[in-house]
Amino acid sequence: MAKKRNYIIICILFSLFICMVIAVAKEKKQLVSFHGYLEKKIPMSNLELEETSYIKDQHNQVISEIQTSIHRKSLTEEEIPDFIKQVFILSEDQHFYEHKGFDVPSIGRALFTNLEAQNIKQGASTITQQLARNYLKSYDKTYNRKLQELFYAYELEQKRTKKEILTDYINAIYFANGMYGLEAAAEYYFSHSAGELTNAQLVFLASIPNNPTVYNPINHFSHTKKRQERLIDLLAAHNIISKKEGLLLKKEKIILKHKKTIDLYPDYTTYVKEELKQLFAENNGYSKKLQTASDKEKQVLEKKLQEEVADLYKKGITIQTALSPSIQKNAVLALNKTLAPYETEGAVVIINHHTHQIIALAGGKNYKKHDFNRSYQAYRQPGSAIKPILVYAPYLEETKKGLYSKVNAGAYCSGSYCPQNYSGKNYGMVTIEKAFIHSYNTPAVRLLDALGIEKAFTYLQPFQFQRVSKNDHHLSAAVGGLSSGLTPLELTDAYTTFGNDGMYQKARAILSVKDAKGKEIMRWKNRSIPVWSEQTNEKMRRLLQQTVTSGTAKKAYFPSAYLGGKTGTTNNYKDYWIVGLSDKQTAGVWIGKDQPSSLKTIESHSLHLKIWKQIMQK
Repeated sequence: MAKKRNYIIICILFSLFICMVIAVAKEKKQLVSFHGYLEKKIPMSNLELEETSYIKDQHNQVISEIQTSIHRKSLTEEEIPDFIKQVFILSEDQHFYEHKGFDVPSIGRALFTNLEAQNIKQGASTITQQLARNYLKSYDKTYNRKLQELFYAYELEQKRTKKEILTDYINAIYFANGMYGLEAAAEYYFSHSAGELTNAQLVFLASIPNNPTVYNPINHFSHTKKRQERLIDLLAAHNIISKKEGLLLKKEKIILKHKKTIDLYPDYTTYVKEELKQLFAENNGYSKKLQTASDKEKQVLEKKLQEEVADLYKKGITIQTALSPSIQKNAVLALNKTLAPYETEGAVVIINHHTHQIIALAGGKNYKKHDFNRSYQAYRQPGSAIKPILVYAPYLEETKKGLYSKVNAGAYCSGSYCPQNYSGKNYGMVTIEKAFIHSYNTPAVRLLDALGIEKAFTYLQPFQFQRVSKNDHHLSAAVGGLSSGLTPLELTDAYTTFGNDGMYQKARAILSVKDAKGKEIMRWKNRSIPVWSEQTNEKMRRLLQQTVTSGTAKKAYFPSAYLGGKTGTTNNYKDYWIVGLSDKQTAGVWIGKDQPSSLKTIESHSLHLKIWKQIMQK
């Protein structure tokens, strides 16, 4: 009896102590050090719950849910059903609208229970305290943590309204199976938004957070159902619902209908994440710093950039993209189906050259998430596919010559460098048109030599090829001899110039980035620059068109308002390319092996042309 009396005295004294400390702090603005500790740990002025981010296609449909450690989709106060607010207040904190962050009588009762058990058995946490715990991300059962939680709850009550606290609480709490917040739980367990659920389903969900392990409906459905029925009885006992309504809610059959995490089109979304990093770097000063930084400084900057982008994903952003699902599916199908019988890889890039938007990417045969993405990561020799942008367009721009001007397609040597035509034959004097559409090599080298290597390479500068350098400034570049090569995305992007009267603007996958509230926070600052004149561009379009109708790409031909392209084959048949355009889209296809080796045995199948044709026809 004396022992129990001592515990009661301790409870009363502890409660009085808490009240006194709060009162003194409010009156004299004390507790500076502890308050300062909390401010440093989590700024009171900028509290945010970690949320799931989304990638959307051009039709505003979610194509990927980007989860970090949690899955959360926050609701506004108006979007949360009033009924479930009543359920949580009744079951978790009946004095919610009366207290200032914690319930002193409840703390006293819990403290007594814990002292008697010589352990922390009971928490007595208010809704505000539970929200504070989520912000603090500390779930240790210690008195020190509990004290932090109390002070933090008090601070929350000073800075937020009860409506805001309740809204944040419902968005914060854990519903088992990685689901945080009511909306994520509603979608996961019932495949519906919270606002579409019945009251019985809402009470069922409200049963989980009290103990997500015990009341996990996937593992312990019967436990969850029993708690739901207890909550329904509690609602009826407090006249929130009638007994008759309570019976109906209990009888309503609860059927779980799991919604799988959306993760579509991995080829494309993998690139989107890479582009977001570039966009963030551009908008936050990293790009300029990296250009002038030393190797050691670059490592530090890159690490910091990675961390900040990772934090951005936790804020519930929406990345709006230009993806066309139908074209993406067609590109992936064409690549997989065509290459299925062969031991070779491939990649596809499709760009709407009028809008400068990347609308589809295929990163490899049967591409899986996190695989090496050949559409933008594979640097390969371009072969003759480089000729239009490095040789012919610059030459025609500088000389103003016509397509029927003659050029020598015979043998050529410059020092020890003696390139040969693909067939091994010499053709004598031919027109520029014939040299182009049949992809003769010696004329291309002669034209580059006549134009001047340095002058020709200035025409590549607008495209900002990542690995083209001074080491590539030699005559063999005319036939694709670039030391580090180009990616399919880089080369296809450069070809969009032919669809824009000689103007170039870098193509992007990302249209905008919005925060969790729908406010735009980032967008590319697009700028078009002239590369060559409209007159030169029109000549090039004729050459590209002739190549498809009667040249090296004629197997890719089909009737169209406009169709033009250029093929490329590298030494020893290691790479096959076709890059070209219709009236609206520019598409590039590459096939080869990851460890370059000859594909001579399948040359006659013209797989790259088949893939390109299948894509462009649709």
